[in-house]
Amino acid sequence: MTQPGGRADKGKQRAGGRRPPFWLLLMAPLLLSGCPHRQRPAGRTVVTYWEKWTGFEGDAMRDVVNAFNASQDRIYVELLTISQIDRKTVVATAGGVPPDVAGLWSFNVHAFADKNALTPLDDYLAEAGITRERYIPGYWDMCRHRGKMWALPTTPASVALHWNKTLFAEAGLDPDRPPRTLEELDAYADRLTRRDSNGRLVQMGFLPAEPGWWHWSWGCFFGGRLWDGKSRITCASPENIRAYEWVQSYAKKYGAKALQVFQSGFGNFSSPQNAFLAGKVAMELQGVWMYNFISKYAPGLQWGAAPFPHPADRPDLANVTIVEEDVLVIPRGARRPREAFEFIKFVNSQEGMELLNMGQRKHTPLRAVSPRFLAEHENPYIRVFIELAHSPNAVSTPKISVWDEYRDELTNAFDEIWLCRATPREALEAVQTRMQEKLDREMRRERRLGRKRV
Repeated sequence: MTQPGGRADKGKQRAGGRRPPFWLLLMAPLLLSGCPHRQRPAGRTVVTYWEKWTGFEGDAMRDVVNAFNASQDRIYVELLTISQIDRKTVVATAGGVPPDVAGLWSFNVHAFADKNALTPLDDYLAEAGITRERYIPGYWDMCRHRGKMWALPTTPASVALHWNKTLFAEAGLDPDRPPRTLEELDAYADRLTRRDSNGRLVQMGFLPAEPGWWHWSWGCFFGGRLWDGKSRITCASPENIRAYEWVQSYAKKYGAKALQVFQSGFGNFSSPQNAFLAGKVAMELQGVWMYNFISKYAPGLQWGAAPFPHPADRPDLANVTIVEEDVLVIPRGARRPREAFEFIKFVNSQEGMELLNMGQRKHTPLRAVSPRFLAEHENPYIRVFIELAHSPNAVSTPKISVWDEYRDELTNAFDEIWLCRATPREALEAVQTRMQEKLDREMRRERRLGRKRV
């Protein structure tokens, strides 16, 4: 497959530049089956927009769509809720019937771009005067791959330490003073851990395995990186090994089997039985979205949010956070790319961004934030998440073609480490060897295709 290029509105070819398999041509039109038909205003160009959100998140984007439709009389955006949106967008694009706009995740961007499934936005951005300077840098950079811009952000997120102030007070800790170093975190965790009369764990101060979404990331908090940005997998670096030795220290201290039994009692994340909401875990790494679950399932919870602690001997690692975001893209072959970009541009205005992110109760990816947004935002710690997003220590997932496999390998390694079935060095060196071989193969393939990493 060739590298996409040229003006966005010239990208009428199917993804990959080849005729798709017959089964895709049959399947793609079926993706729209069941979508409600709405009265479309006469005289307007209709832009089809696929989005994954439901509930209050979907309502927030529908408010933005309605605001855009009311702001002018040339374009009408039709919002359709689509499950498994990444898979269905690929299928529809390969079948030559993509939506005009699709709402994906930031980790889809490089993978879709490499499949020739997206329209580059550079010419439209230049024409509109939209530049990196308007954005929190990390959120812009997640939309860029191989020297081109393939997406623009919608709702971003950074992560922070969340703590239960009531449990802090019960343990004799200052409820308004979270741990600032990992050594303090460990000491706090010990004081916050409780067992019943039979010695069974009933409350943990902190669990590196909870909620289990970022098993790949612990090295970042110790200065580790997962690859060198060019050609080498680096998960077995000293910094990463140190991080997973810290992870394993919890299993060794409290007992791997005892922790398994304790974790088996956790309820669903989206429920009052969530381990943090139910008071079973006193401190947890979570994102800006956690406020929504607290307000719904544990409205009386006294909690706080602060930067996740750093090693005492690495003050340069203060304010490490993981950043991710939802994005808007124009699939390759979209029939109305110019009108689609008009809508994306509106979403990325300060008005559009604040309307959307106020509704979803997140922060915006833009540098400029209105006083009203900060004053009226429901999340009392929204400034913490904004400041963390600006941190030079903000980390996102690597833009490598083997990332899905790499993440799975790191998750498996985490399990081996957590259950004390392997040392961190053994587990990470095994992952590094396997993934280096896979990355080498992929890079040879990329060179044959003439792709350059920029």
